[in-house]
Amino acid sequence: MEKPISENSLVRRLKLNQLMIFDRVLETRSVMRAANELSLTQPAVTRVIQELESYFGEALFLRSNRGVVPTDLGALLGRRVKSLMAEIRYMTDEVNDFRLGTSGHVVAGTLISASARLLPHAITALKARSPRVLVTVREGTTAQLFPALATGDLDVVVGRLPEQELPIANAFPLTHEVLFEESMCVVVGKGFSASSCRIEHLSQLADSPWILPTPDSPSRLAAEHLFRAAGLPLPVDIVESLSLLTNIGLLLETQRVALMPRVAARQFEAAGVLRILDLPETGAFGTIGFSVRSNKQHSAACLAFIECLRRVATETTHEIG
Repeated sequence: MEKPISENSLVRRLKLNQLMIFDRVLETRSVMRAANELSLTQPAVTRVIQELESYFGEALFLRSNRGVVPTDLGALLGRRVKSLMAEIRYMTDEVNDFRLGTSGHVVAGTLISASARLLPHAITALKARSPRVLVTVREGTTAQLFPALATGDLDVVVGRLPEQELPIANAFPLTHEVLFEESMCVVVGKGFSASSCRIEHLSQLADSPWILPTPDSPSRLAAEHLFRAAGLPLPVDIVESLSLLTNIGLLLETQRVALMPRVAARQFEAAGVLRILDLPETGAFGTIGFSVRSNKQHSAACLAFIECLRRVATETTHEIG
């Protein structure tokens, strides 16, 4: 019968650099990419993984030609290691704050609704007051970002908040703060010319090719409601995308139509990139805000960033009004 692992054994046998290497292999799903990120050789990374597997007595990853995937034990260990790495990062920030003044590291997840205006303006405000704060931005869907936030891999997620009745809204111990209500609008590229007549109703665009949010995105519900309210089926020719850069590229290069948060769309319209079609059917996009882990102390850099988010949101609300 195997003996249980003791806390003292874990403390004596495991090293932080081993856990850091394990975390990068888990995140990248590749020994080679983890080695490159950490400036190590592949044999050195492989050796560390083998040492951990020897200690735990089981495989942590399954190898294949496409990389590695965690075993059940690897996934279990990964959840704890990510939280531990986050705490190490917080401790580093606090020590640097004490020794050097205002510094730190904020890792923010962003959804398409925040990536054009709210997030860039908040980052700009933060860097103006604290230039030494490092800001890392990761883009993804709610389903991707919320689990990373819950494990401490992210400090904050900014964007459209999911409706409370959706499972994702309460699947993790997170706290959500509302910043402002956002409306939705229909946008096209500056070269869009589907018809010579003025476009005044959604029905005039029913046969056009569209860009819609992906099905796993809460904003997809708003898009589907828009067509249902107008008595229209979803378009036949659809590209599903939450990538703002991809969507803008498609709008510039093709005759596609897209839905976009109005605050973001205004910015691109002012730059002469996109054109907003003011249709009577368009309405609410959803609630814009940010999410953080519940019952967790935030770093000084993260708190400063949240303050900047609130300030930018207040300015945005005044502009909308």
